[in-house]
Amino acid sequence: MQELLVSSPIPLRARARVPEAAELAGIGWLANLQDEDRARAIADLQVVTVNPGELLCRVGKPATYWFGVIDGLLKMSNDTAMGVPITFTGVPPGGWFGEGTVIKREVYRYNIQALRTSLVAGISVETFHWLLDRSIPFNRFVMQQLNERLGQFIGAREIDRMNDPDARVARSLAALFHPVLYPGVGTLLRITQQELGYLVGLSRQRVNEALHSLQTAGTIGIEYGGLRVLDLEQLRHHGKAG
Repeated sequence: MQELLVSSPIPLRARARVPEAAELAGIGWLANLQDEDRARAIADLQVVTVNPGELLCRVGKPATYWFGVIDGLLKMSNDTAMGVPITFTGVPPGGWFGEGTVIKREVYRYNIQALRTSLVAGISVETFHWLLDRSIPFNRFVMQQLNERLGQFIGAREIDRMNDPDARVARSLAALFHPVLYPGVGTLLRITQQELGYLVGLSRQRVNEALHSLQTAGTIGIEYGGLRVLDLEQLRHHGKAG
């Protein structure tokens, strides 16, 4: 599959800026914080536009920020020992990720790459740990993230072993409609067939066939520039016997 083109003349950190009010409104966990904690988080938050193909996080680099997607689509991936690329998940709007790495202050064991122009927010590792030390609502949010992410990755292992392309597309697509991890998606995901192909590891043509099959089954609706989920439970269990 053709690789994404990378265009990054100016480093990400040099392009970062203070978020606007509308962008802050899209960060759901802020609303649950106490006033002092929210003020600290907002003062530390930065946003940056990541170009298609550009890496936000790179294997072996230390985690310095905890990130979330305000708009766009990211891909979490790595290479196997044989040098074969493997995609763990996509990260659509509303998704925050990497809390496990930030908590342990480790280096990244995966790459995060933009599949399209994406607006990403981040708070520093120091502020993340400051909130962990004092904010019960923040702790609850992070704990829920970790729990839901664990379930997502268990499901991803099952998807990797599927030989049915339609089932792979269905289950991978269902993961992007996760209401807890990705509350910004709702029922309509802005994604192209090429982008979905990058996430699933299939050609755009094969993804197209799978999507039309799912639409015929009444599971999704194909709309201009995106996909609307009509039956999330059926999408999640596509390909399961019984």
